[in-house]
Amino acid sequence: MSAIDFSDPATIALLTEALTAAGVDGLEISRPGGQLRIVVAGKDGAQISSTEATPPAPGLAPGSASAVVKAPMAGRFCVGHPASAAPQNLPRSVSEADIVGFVGVGHILLPLRAGRSGILTRLLAEPGALVGFGDPLFEIGLPS
Repeated sequence: MSAIDFSDPATIALLTEALTAAGVDGLEISRPGGQLRIVVAGKDGAQISSTEATPPAPGLAPGSASAVVKAPMAGRFCVGHPASAAPQNLPRSVSEADIVGFVGVGHILLPLRAGRSGILTRLLAEPGALVGFGDPLFEIGLPS
């Protein structure tokens, strides 16, 4: 039997549908490589988080003044939460824990954390675009 790929959007969608159909509130899976948590949240749909799927922004090359937030899985790129009408203006200050966007698969939203404090300077993908694992989504200018 092969290992289940918990970063695959189809697998996450299938798990979420099964949890919803069974009336389960959530599921947490821990493995040596990371952790996946799916919480079925009533009218707002499901929310997922994963330490494996949402790594912090990558390390910087010496002398680099920016970091890139990359897509942790394939899905539809959302700059803000679909239920929020608040515009996401750039540039804006962010802390490492701030949610700067989402990648969605069906009604599942994976929050994208900045991973670094700095200035969110530009979008590297179009809002609503289909993105793949590792695609660059945001650029964060780092303080000097």
